[in-house]
Amino acid sequence: MDEIHQPLPETRQPLVRQTLGEWRTLATLGGPILIAQVAQMANGVIDTVMAGHASAEDLAAVGIGSSLWMPLFLFFMGLLGALQPIISGYNGARLLDRIMPATWQGLYLAAAGSVVMILLLTHVHPVLDLLNLEAHTAGITQGYLNAFAWGVPAMLLMTALRGLTDGLGHTRVIMAFSVLSTLINLPLNYIFIYGKLGLPAMGGVGCGWATSLSNGVAAIALLVYLNRSAAYRRFHLLADRAKPDLAGLVYILRIGVPIGFTIFVEASMFSIIALFLAPLGPVVVAGHQIALNVVSLLFMLPLSIGMALTLRVSFLMGAGTPDTARLISRSSLILAAATALVFAVMLWGFSEGIAALYTSEAEVQQVTIRLLLFAALFQIADVIQVTCISALRGYKDTRIPMFIMLFSFWGVGLPLGYLLTFTDVIRPAMGAAGFWVGLTGGLTSASILLGWRLFRFAPEPDLHR
Repeated sequence: MDEIHQPLPETRQPLVRQTLGEWRTLATLGGPILIAQVAQMANGVIDTVMAGHASAEDLAAVGIGSSLWMPLFLFFMGLLGALQPIISGYNGARLLDRIMPATWQGLYLAAAGSVVMILLLTHVHPVLDLLNLEAHTAGITQGYLNAFAWGVPAMLLMTALRGLTDGLGHTRVIMAFSVLSTLINLPLNYIFIYGKLGLPAMGGVGCGWATSLSNGVAAIALLVYLNRSAAYRRFHLLADRAKPDLAGLVYILRIGVPIGFTIFVEASMFSIIALFLAPLGPVVVAGHQIALNVVSLLFMLPLSIGMALTLRVSFLMGAGTPDTARLISRSSLILAAATALVFAVMLWGFSEGIAALYTSEAEVQQVTIRLLLFAALFQIADVIQVTCISALRGYKDTRIPMFIMLFSFWGVGLPLGYLLTFTDVIRPAMGAAGFWVGLTGGLTSASILLGWRLFRFAPEPDLHR
């Protein structure tokens, strides 16, 4: 058991001291998760910037290709994310003999997911036809996805193995190999996109090959580490291969499918909003994208804390310390609220400077500044909801939160945003700001309902299928 992942005695610690101790554990677990998330985001930034310097067509093709593979990956990332609370719970209960069988069931699901993703990404012609892309751009997009597809097995392999490493409290492992992947991706992009070392210039297609190779190298390095590291030698990843087990697969799917679907719904909603805003013109769309990018970057911190919270709650439940699990899941809302207020003040006070960092066009800056003021309110609801849903995932409670998020996003946020943006039903049409108010309303709904669920939900440890 990792030394940072120990349960604190429930009856021997003063409440404040126990809370601060749990917060320190969250920081220790969450810090490497944050770095890993930023490294993974950096790959997308690197691809976009370097493809943009090749040509506008390459930039457009990589952007469209990314928008096609990302929702699929997010779904499978959420599905395989069920391994983290499952393995963390087994670790807390000292049921170490269940860890490798669960890991292998996750690897089988990753293999199946790889087949699905590869088939879909290499046959996107109907989607590209619907988009009415210019033939050259469509060709680059398909070439990029064909190259990217070779790295899908490595990407999902690392996602599944993250369940093992994070579940054991070793969050620095994936951090290290995510950074490795980013460091490899940068020079490979340069070589393949611009045609260096005797290779032909591939443009946007080169981004796909660079990403596949960097993911492949990182995955192989991770496997070597797990088989040679003293910390994992007792688990014998390759020697102790478990056969496919229907009950084990169903257990992961029961927890993971709602997580994957929830993430997919959230990602698709932002894509649909971008489509709705397109008729308002490129200035509005650009301002919206900048504000969304700023919010996404800030979201990495509460998301990382939330992922650490999932690990910690599931570990404590497995260790038979539900009172401590309840303490950290509820007290984390104080931490979340403080984080949200800091972010809100930053967005409110530095909106002009932030907009200027992204664009020099005055009209885009004005739209961005206005939207960032609404994004400041958005932050509070967003940070609280991700904290609540992360704690519930630690309890392996994923189905009801999925329905809550579905209702909040599609039943409240999107309809309200549409009415405020384009109609005078509630008040005079607000333009793009209407969708940000709608998003805030949907996330507020999610925060209230998920908070109610969290405070009413106090399950017993779930270690048996």
